[in-house]
Amino acid sequence: MLNSVKALKVSLGTMMRRKVTAEYPDEHLPLQDRFMGFPALTWDEARDEPFCTGCMVCVRYCPTQCMSAQMTDNPKFADGDSHRKKIIETFEINLGRCILCAICVDVCNFDAIEMSTEHERSERLRDANRVDLPALLEMGKAYQEESSWKQSKPNAASPKEKEAIAAAKAAKEAAAEAEAASETESMAPESGDAGDTPEQPETQSVTRPEAQQENST
Repeated sequence: MLNSVKALKVSLGTMMRRKVTAEYPDEHLPLQDRFMGFPALTWDEARDEPFCTGCMVCVRYCPTQCMSAQMTDNPKFADGDSHRKKIIETFEINLGRCILCAICVDVCNFDAIEMSTEHERSERLRDANRVDLPALLEMGKAYQEESSWKQSKPNAASPKEKEAIAAAKAAKEAAAEAEAASETESMAPESGDAGDTPEQPETQSVTRPEAQQENST
């Protein structure tokens, strides 16, 4: 009887305590700021293409070998619209084998992969967690939007942008040369100015009479 009263006292004392658990999956606790979900590929809005160039660095460094990728020539570079000569063609991650170590993020030199907040990937089939390039890009776009993600450094100039920069530089130099030439012409003295040397009058020789007599003798 005494034990029942003690148990009832404990129950009544904790009845009004705030709940610290969530009834998953109907309720979700807020994610922490440093939470890391599965890796996702980011999208370059300025170039309208993925940041990933398919350099395979993340694939080589992955400790579980859960990644595979393939690169191809970037048609936008041939058109002059992008600075990336190569672009990703296929990319696949087996999220069932990913251990969320974030090594792929650390070794990437192009801001192409980030650890998203996606973590609910429970599937029944063995290969259902194999995520391809479109799905990884969708995960990355959602992460960029919700976290206000920004790339660490601006894009390099594309071939068309380099041509525009060179043309603008040449036009600026030509305008500077023309301005310098006009200033030189305005500073040059004109004919008839006060600075010109006046003409000297002609001098006539005068012979004295004594000299004429000596010459005649």
